[in-house]
Amino acid sequence: MGQLRTSPPPPQAVELRRWTLAEATDLRGLRASLHRELTGEQLSDGGRLDEVPELIVLVATELATNALKHGRPPTIVRLLAAENSLILDVADHNLDSVPELADMRPMGAGGRGLQIAMAVSLDVGWYATATTKNIWASFARR
Repeated sequence: MGQLRTSPPPPQAVELRRWTLAEATDLRGLRASLHRELTGEQLSDGGRLDEVPELIVLVATELATNALKHGRPPTIVRLLAAENSLILDVADHNLDSVPELADMRPMGAGGRGLQIAMAVSLDVGWYATATTKNIWASFARR
């Protein structure tokens, strides 16, 4: 498996919103709240977003699912803003492992969250703090 490059998000990024997740059932609330934060509108069941907000919600769901499944709680999801980009930062408290790209798994076997993030975002990286392992993805601002 490949490893993701180590790099913190841009230091000039400002936190817009933070969510703390304890279990997979919290993902639905994250999606709805993140959509509202990005568009100012509520997301109805089955509703679609514009392209960039939809991609951010997709990546947030994928990365938060990975953190809940493989990390230690709580999972912290942050939406950050830099001059020309929005940055999604997802942290868990498992410092014993590094993010790996699941490049050898058969389709449908899971583990594609990082690949999805790399395919639809401008950039993806990870970094560790004293207490968390963070994966981030950046997206163009409109």
